[in-house]
Amino acid sequence: MSKSFDDLLSTVSECSLKTVAVAVAQDEAVLEAVKAAKDRKIANAILVGDQDLIKGIADNIGMDLADFEVIHEPDPAAAALKAVELVHNKQADILLKGLVDTKTFLKSVLNKEVGLRTDKMMSHVCVFEVKGIDHLLFFTDVAFNTYPTLEEKANIIRNTVEIAKACGITMPKVAPVCAVEVVNPKMQPTVDAYELTQMYERGEIKDCIVNGPLSMDLALSKEAAKHKGGISNPVVGAADIILFPNIDAGNIAYKLLVQTGVAKNGNILVGTSAPVILTSRSDNFEVKVNSIALASVIAESLNQ
Repeated sequence: MSKSFDDLLSTVSECSLKTVAVAVAQDEAVLEAVKAAKDRKIANAILVGDQDLIKGIADNIGMDLADFEVIHEPDPAAAALKAVELVHNKQADILLKGLVDTKTFLKSVLNKEVGLRTDKMMSHVCVFEVKGIDHLLFFTDVAFNTYPTLEEKANIIRNTVEIAKACGITMPKVAPVCAVEVVNPKMQPTVDAYELTQMYERGEIKDCIVNGPLSMDLALSKEAAKHKGGISNPVVGAADIILFPNIDAGNIAYKLLVQTGVAKNGNILVGTSAPVILTSRSDNFEVKVNSIALASVIAESLNQ
């Protein structure tokens, strides 16, 4: 079971070497990450974009383009679609967003002819290694779905369970977190969390343990549970997956951890036929490298 990104990197070394298709590759942070991924034997890459701009950046960061396939396509929309097509046709295993706006990128991902759409709902998972916590945390959904319905939350859990299992967690514990740990009809997230627990108990959500509503302190700390009257269940103090009630709560928690510098993280978009890396413009170089490592592990799991 992977408990850190070092563990994930060890897992990557046991996988066949994957290839990343980079959509609009003329971005310094992306090229630095791709270069590091190749140097660390995490993944190879095909760079799709403006060849002259890619070369200029590569020269500036000491990147030898002889080690990479470069496909010249100066138009960003066409470059994004070409990168998606490479993954669709199994010429690459992972899709990575470069210097292209998210709307154009996702339009290519959902293209009816060469896209990566499936019958699953798409959702975002951020995997965190947090100082003081002895296992990886899977935050969802902090970047893609805004105000999910009850059924959408169930599908987000199902997507995230697949990612956790790919990382070696056989029975992930899911905490639908809320502001409080009791059901309050005036607080819809608590009602949803209770209903998700009932869905799990009826066998409608499988291969995990779901218990909520839980406040964040109860999801992460058994000590906090003792102070709150000895609340006890298999998820309390041991949550692997943190299901946020909406994008507001999730994104705030994500950026708080990132900005305080007490965590490492990698991000992935799932529900597609292959892993899609959709990082924020503010995400640093290491986040992108971690995301490539995470995507490599997931791509290996999808091929089994």
